[in-house]
Amino acid sequence: MNSQPLGLDVGTSRIVLAAPSTETTGDAGIGIQGPAYQFRSQLNAFVRLPFTRITEGVLKKENVPYSVQGQEIVVHGNEAEMFADLLGKEMRRPMRGGVLNASEPEGETQLRQIMESLLGNSEPRKIYYSVPAAPAGNEDSVTYHETAIRHLLQQLGHEVKSINEGLAVVYSELEDSNYTGIGVSCGGGLCNVCLSYLSVPVLSFSIAKAGDFIDASASQATGELANRIRITKESDFYFNGHFSDRVKQVLSVFYDDMIQALVVGMKDAFSASKAMPKFGRRIPMVLSGGSAMPNGFLDRFRTALNASDFPISLSEIRLANDPLHATAKGALLAALSE
Repeated sequence: MNSQPLGLDVGTSRIVLAAPSTETTGDAGIGIQGPAYQFRSQLNAFVRLPFTRITEGVLKKENVPYSVQGQEIVVHGNEAEMFADLLGKEMRRPMRGGVLNASEPEGETQLRQIMESLLGNSEPRKIYYSVPAAPAGNEDSVTYHETAIRHLLQQLGHEVKSINEGLAVVYSELEDSNYTGIGVSCGGGLCNVCLSYLSVPVLSFSIAKAGDFIDASASQATGELANRIRITKESDFYFNGHFSDRVKQVLSVFYDDMIQALVVGMKDAFSASKAMPKFGRRIPMVLSGGSAMPNGFLDRFRTALNASDFPISLSEIRLANDPLHATAKGALLAALSE
């Protein structure tokens, strides 16, 4: 196995692939090149359309990932969002709450399709893939998910190893502190937290309120489809605005609820832990993930944390340099270090 390894962020909202920048993998997705890495992503969702040969021909021409099942076309990945919006229906989601969606019978099948569209016909690689931490008191909740993703990637011919999602953020962002600090990934299904000391994970856990919680709660409050709430949230929502738009007003309320839950969850977990090291200095905290990206999020989070009597002295609280890709980058760095 001579090819360069890959990092894979298996997120509830998106699947993100990281590779050394000289690599080219897959034939679909969004490619963003940096000085050292290349990232590709696909939305972790799918939608069914009526089959016609014209529709199939157009999808093929536009390189939209799809499969044909009987009299239906299953569009998976980035274009699922647009088709769902046009049809006035919700996307179907292979994952929920950070793990495989037990109520979606096609979840594992469609997740495999999405991963195949990202990996393409790649020869066998070493792949490090992200796994969420379990919520406090539910330590076994990620066991099946971790095993299923491993088997899926092995069936595609790859040599795989899992990495904690919060630790991947630490590897991506905290080299300057010798990988000592707190990595937080605010994703779609969960907010993952990892406290690391000299690259060793000391405490990892997750908070159940994240991006999907905001979407579902705002949908219930407004009567709007959760898919359309999500589009609004990711396209032009920001904090500290005086919104005439009810959806944005509601988004602000539930974002504050998520931030408060994250701050309280971290404070309680760190205060209760008996494994806390004596750092002897202030340590950094870095936030990543799509749910941390709206303008004003960082200030809102800092304000809530500063008011919480947080038990750890922090040197800084900042956003990751590339919040959407930090987990995948960290997984790739872990793979490259082996």
